[in-house]
Amino acid sequence: MTLSRMKGLSIGLPLLLVALAGCATSAVEVVQVIEQPLVVEEAPPPVAEPVEEVSFEVDRYDVDLGRFDGGKMWTFDNPPVAWFAEEYGIDADSAWFAKARLGALRLSSGCSASFVSDRGLILTNHHCARESIVDVSRDGESLMEEGFLAATGADERKVPDLYVEQLWGITDVTRRVHGASRIVRGDTERVQARRNKATDIEDELGAAAAERDSALHVEVVELYSGERYAAYTYRRYEDVRLVMAPEEQIGYFGGESDNFTFPRYSLDLAFLRAYDEDGNPAATPHHFAWSTEGASVGDAVFLVGNPGSTSRLGSVSQLVFERDYVLPQQVAALERRAELLRPFANSAESDTADGLNNMWFNVSNTLKSFSGRLAGLQNDTLIARRSAAEYQVRDDLFKSDSLSGRYGQLFQELDELQLSKRAEAGRMAGFALFGTTLGSRILLRALYGYYYANLQRRGFVDQEIITDVRKDALALDDFPAEVDESLIKLRLREIQEALGAQDPTMRSLLGEIAIDSLAAGIVANTSLADSAGFAELLDKGFLGSDDPTVRVISALAPLYFTAQQQVESFQNREDLLVAELAALRFALYGTDVPPDASSTLRISDGRVGGYVYNGTRAPAFTTFYGMYDHFHAYRDVSREWDLPERWRNPPEAFDLSTPLSMVSTNDLAAGNSGSPLLNQNLEVVGLLYDGNIESLTNEYVFSDRAARAISVDVRAILESLRHIYGANHLVQEIVSESDE
Repeated sequence: MTLSRMKGLSIGLPLLLVALAGCATSAVEVVQVIEQPLVVEEAPPPVAEPVEEVSFEVDRYDVDLGRFDGGKMWTFDNPPVAWFAEEYGIDADSAWFAKARLGALRLSSGCSASFVSDRGLILTNHHCARESIVDVSRDGESLMEEGFLAATGADERKVPDLYVEQLWGITDVTRRVHGASRIVRGDTERVQARRNKATDIEDELGAAAAERDSALHVEVVELYSGERYAAYTYRRYEDVRLVMAPEEQIGYFGGESDNFTFPRYSLDLAFLRAYDEDGNPAATPHHFAWSTEGASVGDAVFLVGNPGSTSRLGSVSQLVFERDYVLPQQVAALERRAELLRPFANSAESDTADGLNNMWFNVSNTLKSFSGRLAGLQNDTLIARRSAAEYQVRDDLFKSDSLSGRYGQLFQELDELQLSKRAEAGRMAGFALFGTTLGSRILLRALYGYYYANLQRRGFVDQEIITDVRKDALALDDFPAEVDESLIKLRLREIQEALGAQDPTMRSLLGEIAIDSLAAGIVANTSLADSAGFAELLDKGFLGSDDPTVRVISALAPLYFTAQQQVESFQNREDLLVAELAALRFALYGTDVPPDASSTLRISDGRVGGYVYNGTRAPAFTTFYGMYDHFHAYRDVSREWDLPERWRNPPEAFDLSTPLSMVSTNDLAAGNSGSPLLNQNLEVVGLLYDGNIESLTNEYVFSDRAARAISVDVRAILESLRHIYGANHLVQEIVSESDE
């Protein structure tokens, strides 16, 4: 249930708030920066704490390197034609790859999807549509609980602010982007020069594309950590409507307990539809047909989607820093929020339940994901494997005089940078998840208000930016006062612990007041508890008001933004060094190793098959029999295995032996949620919705020994639509081009 970027990566800072400090990254996601950052002059510079010397010297481990340690997330401009012929005996020519590319989609919410009919019908996951389902719910409805099915086209409900994108073309622009950075000095200046050039290319090519078709737009993306740049031309469908979604209880059957596990029994699916500018279902000749026969053990299958990020091509010292600092900080912060939110999950009043439940969903899901990654990095085997691979690169490097002359100091520079980052790691721990949706709504509104007021005060001229900030700020949902107060207390304690009780800012902020009293006073007296009060305060002038949050955020925001500027400085340096490392790998091995995931379209190959785990063997397929077994065995233990009313007594025609979930060896990452799983004829055989716990360490080294991609079987989807939901009109649309 975990592979959408919406869930895995949505906890990074809002784009425009990061822009305030000119910061390009948070601990979780990378975002782009506006050109004129606001520097908070009154904040003291961060003081580096001395750190012990740490050696990152790479030993030559006796480890057999796998051919695909770098993964199988192939790009469509360098498709693995020879490998597909060698392994699967298929002639995957340019037409085959074009069909795979044009049937796939990227949702603006961060998930993947696909067209599955010529009338704009879209298949994705239920957990990718969670917010859409809530957004289209009407007064008195509970579509998350009850499910939704549009009986006719007129009943399909438009989802606000959701769009889908279809990749139409790819153009290499590496030389143009790199050329911009060769004429400037300084890490920040070089990074900014590349960003600016990429933006210029986007504008130039985007304008040309829009002249041909107003639905086209262009995005310049980094590949191989900036060694390569490509301009991706997308066709965007702005009018997207909800067609069908099952009840959350079946879409997330097994809940958090079953998350990242297999065997699984979830019907994690949703149908949307794209409409054209005239309000008619979009004509989509490029779509995937449906295989009503599904797949069998050993069949070749291909996953087409938009994985968000992986970390397979960096240095071992970067991996060690992530193991020792980044992930432990994130896991600790998420654990505290999970403990705090647990009593409130599924118990809030109806007007706040959806927001709290979605927050709990994001926290628990991300916590389990990051904990699995951390456990993998703490296993010596993974570091040893990456170390052996790095030793091989170093060995190959010094076989070439020209390469050693250019890159000979590269690994040492990366190692030294990690030591510098260690000095700031403790300070940054207090700001983990700061300014994100995984925290107090009151403090987040205050941060928006601080930013909004400063933009206006400093005469920021881009009115569109200011309008977007206001829109995002007012879109935040409300939390009960008890929840917000608890989250404010947690945030203040985290910052105090990171900065120290004697930190002048914290001493000035708290004075003789205890944190609990300060938090209670804020909640009792603020106008930021709801959007209406916040909107009024924004119009009157937030920083000039007497709202109690003004004093708090005016103290904390400068500290945070200054710390983030230090992070940006490190990140700019690291980006350039990692790009050099990518250039070295590219010079040595070419495109034999695909680039790390970058939220761009990839195709991954694999086979259907079970695996050995926990002293037994997981099958390749589960069935509805297993789902009902879990319902009867566990429903008294937890409501996670409860079933919606319509599922409890299925009709006689419903075949319980129908395959429900399936596993395959495809490479995947956050962002792949909703990806179609295709056979070699590019017919849909499954809908990917998760990976097992063993797949989490594939973030760093790919292995298909026990790691598996988990998909809903198409046969389960058809069986459920026919006999549980009575959606025969959808079945007819899906299988109209199949052999049924």
